[in-house]
Amino acid sequence: MDALVIALTVLLFLAIAVIFRYRDMYARERSSKASLATKHGLTFEQLAPFSKDFPGNPRAFRFIGDPVDGVLFGDDEITFVEFKTGSARTNDRQSRIKKIVEDGRVAWKEIKR
Repeated sequence: MDALVIALTVLLFLAIAVIFRYRDMYARERSSKASLATKHGLTFEQLAPFSKDFPGNPRAFRFIGDPVDGVLFGDDEITFVEFKTGSARTNDRQSRIKKIVEDGRVAWKEIKR
């Protein structure tokens, strides 16, 4: 009877160890995939102005990176640009900036020293 209890206890600990090991491996894999998706998105952001679908002159685009990807300076319009790939969505800060721009609450400041 004691041998059975010891054997079951050992099996239980082994099962728990295997579960934790696979849980950690799964977490690392998910993190790696998320990191790869982020890297692809960042690469796309750098190259997107040079695609045929870009709605302006790539030379007039200035990359910022955060909180929006960049600004496109047209002859009679300035456009804030945010590139999205896959299922990426606009974050809260970007949504607030979009609303500010759409509401016309954008100003020009000149600072002289």
